[in-house]
This record gives sequence, structure tokens and C-alpha cells, in this order.
Amino acid sequence: MAEAIDAQARRHLLRADRQEDLCFALWHPSTGRSRRTALIERLILPEDGERNVHGNASFQPAYFERALGLASAEGAGLALLHSHPLGRDWQGMSGDDIRAEQGHAGAVYGATKLPFVGLTMAGDGAWSARFWERTARRHYGRFDCATVRVVGQRLRMTYMNQLAPAPRPMEAQIRTISAWGERKQADLARLRIGVVGGGSVGGFIAEALARTGFEDVLVIDYDYIETKNLDRLVYATRRNVGEPKVSELATHLREAATAEKFEAEPIMAAVYEEEGFRAALDCDVLFSCVDRPWGRHVLNLIAYAHLIPVIDGGIAVRRNRKGELAAADWRAHTATVDHRCMQCVGQYDPGLVELERLGHLDDPTYIENLAKDHPLRVRENVFAFSMACASQQMLQMLAMALDPLGQPNPGEQLYHFVGGHMEPPIYGVCHPECLFPGFVARGDHCGFVVTGDRPARLSPGSKKPAAPDSIVRRGFVAISTALAFIGRAIGARLK
Repeated sequence: MAEAIDAQARRHLLRADRQEDLCFALWHPSTGRSRRTALIERLILPEDGERNVHGNASFQPAYFERALGLASAEGAGLALLHSHPLGRDWQGMSGDDIRAEQGHAGAVYGATKLPFVGLTMAGDGAWSARFWERTARRHYGRFDCATVRVVGQRLRMTYMNQLAPAPRPMEAQIRTISAWGERKQADLARLRIGVVGGGSVGGFIAEALARTGFEDVLVIDYDYIETKNLDRLVYATRRNVGEPKVSELATHLREAATAEKFEAEPIMAAVYEEEGFRAALDCDVLFSCVDRPWGRHVLNLIAYAHLIPVIDGGIAVRRNRKGELAAADWRAHTATVDHRCMQCVGQYDPGLVELERLGHLDDPTYIENLAKDHPLRVRENVFAFSMACASQQMLQMLAMALDPLGQPNPGEQLYHFVGGHMEPPIYGVCHPECLFPGFVARGDHCGFVVTGDRPARLSPGSKKPAAPDSIVRRGFVAISTALAFIGRAIGARLK
């Protein structure tokens, strides 16, 4: 859930008189490859006479019927939230709790075709949660969630230790743990992190995750290692040329990891393909290490509709007419609720997304005809620049998760190598006309399709795009260029 929903729930559920309380909420599903997440979109607070508070709390049938009617009308699921104000951390369930939730699961499923979801808030604000799944006719079984994620200025996780046990501190992590303590390390290490893009920046970030003690890392990329990559890939050597980036990077991470139990899963797909998209939805945090508009467009939607924070970064290098280095800039920022999205930051041009879908961004003729200062031609970088950008992205994630001294958001950061200075950080929210804040917590129900097939120019296994095939193709490029111009005009207005 978003921080605003969490704060509203705290105000209602954690009463000054220390009695329990309850309310209903609407939720939407977020379906990954192996994980289903319930995204709490909106609370349905009780009206006068709809619930009783008597040490414990109970609701009247009219309240349940009103909430269920809203869920059915809006195509959402229904959740019941209640509090254990004297509890701490993940909470178990009393017999009354179980009867209240299980006894209503059938009616909820019948009206919404989605499981009834139960959440409990402890006195310290920790959440526990479960799904009531239909397991047989007229029977609903309880399935506990492994984690509950609260997303906003900071990232706050609550773990069920039986399903997501705290890792054992390792000798190889002594220096790391000494910086922020065992409790914070345990919370960090259990995050499932997705690195989207196994290139130069992605390789540095993935290695930093493995050495820091994270237990579960996914690497998503469809590309292969080429000789021209070797000056920037920290994990690759000449013997890796021709191999998939994700498989070689995953092998390297297993050797570098300091966690006792470590998984590095290679996903040989683009994030805009269904396989890559669903794998990304299994994660708690995503690192955007792509430099193309379609991938960023997909990740932008995930950050808001699916409430998975996306740590994005980018590098721009420019030379002057003499061929000398004129500028090298890199930036890092976090896309999530209460932050500006990547489109509003200016990290991708929405007008170029369709061009990439059509394969034109892999057309050498199209790229060569672009201006020398076009964003698609100034993203070349070198090892040192990639290392610096990756470091900034890692620090963004650590600040959000560790919340050091109550300062979880370093803002949008931009560093200029030529001149050696950092711009003042920017804190802001999206433009009023931006679409993405309207998708918050809508998940699979957002109605915005961003995935598709990989362009024909980059068929699976292909390392290089095919050459333009006809004059008709060049006509399409001209039309798409006009569309891109329109997209840039719209983007400029959004900024």
C-alpha cells in the first residue's frame, strides 16, 4: 500500500483508548510469475452505527454489504483491516479473527471473484496479511503472505518470519552490518530486487547487491555480450563474448555473494515482454538500467500501478567539434508514489515508445540521421561513469530502505563531471496532467497495456538488428519521426 493509505489506517485503527478497531478496503491484484500481491487502493471507513468497539471490534451486516457492493461495482477485491494495538511485529490470529474473515470469504468471492484479504496492524504499525482462497466448494483456506510493503517517501517492509526468515549474519558481512545494524541488514537482505538491464550500470548494481548481502536478485535482459561491451561490463571477459548477459552475470553474482542463501535468477527477456514484465512484478524494488524509452515506459507504470519503487539512472556524454569530452552527466532518482515519474523527470520521450515498438530505434539508418545531440546518441559511457551512476542509484535505494535519521529521500540528483558539481536535489510530484498518478495501486486492473512482442529487428538470439528492408520502411521512419516530434512537444508541456 501507499504511505498515505498506511497513515490513514494508523489514524483509524490505532485508537487513543487502545481498543481494537476495524475497517474495510478495496484492493486490486498484481500478478507476477510466482507472486500475487494485493494492492490496497482505498479504505472504506465505517459510518455511524456500522461497527461496535468493545475492547475487541465487530462490524454490522450493513457495513459489510455496503463495502462489498462498492467492491463489486468497481471491479475490485475486498479486504478487512483490524488492529492489535498491544501487539508488535507480525501478528497471529485469534479464533474470533479467523471466524470473522473465513465466515465472509464465500460471499466476497461470489461477488468479486477475488479472495477475501485480511490485514492486521500491530501497535508499532507493523502489518500482517493473508488471502482466503477458495480451495473447495464452500471451503476457503487461509494463505499467509510472506511480506507487506508500504511505499512512499520510504520503503517499509514487514516480514512473516516463518515464510521469510531473517538471514543469519555472515562473517563476510561484518563491515556492512556495522554500518546500520543487524535488524536493518535483515530487512534489507530479504528484499527481492530486480535489476532490469544487464549492461554496464546494471552489472555494477547487481554486484553491489550480492556483496551487500541481499539474498534474492533477478536480472532481466535479452541481450548478448559483445567485444565492444568489455570495457564496461564488470563481470565479463573475452571468454564470455557471445553468451547471454543475464546468465553470465548471474553466475558471477553467485560467486560474489556474501549471503548464506543466495539466488540469482536470469530472465532472458525484455521487461516489455510478458515474461520480463511478470518477473518484474515479483520484486519489491526494481533498478532501471535501461536507456530505451519502451523499457522505461513499462517500469514507470510498474512504479505507480503496482507500487514497486523503481530506482532509475542515466548517463549522457557529449563531445565538441574537436572530438574532445565536453560534458558527462549522470543522474539518479526514485520513481514511486509521492515522487515525480520518469516521464515528468524527462528520462524518456513518450513519443519514442511507439518508434521502439516498430523497431526503428534499432535501425542504423534512422539513428544515423538523428542530430548529434539527440538523446538516443549521447548515452555512450565509459567504465568510470557507469560505476558512478550505479553508486548513486544504490544510495537512492539504501536511503529509501534504511531511512537514516528520518531522511529517506535524497531527491532527484544530477552530477556534472565536467565542472565537478552536483545540482541541488529536486523534490516534487508529477504534473497535474500526468496519467501515471491516476494508476496508483490499480495493478492488473489499470487498463493500460504497455507490453508487447520484441521488435522483429531483434528476434530472439539476434545480436544485431537487420538492415532496412525497403523504401516503404523508410517512409514509416519518417512518419514515426513526426510522431516523436509531437511526443516531445507534449513531454515539454508536461515538464
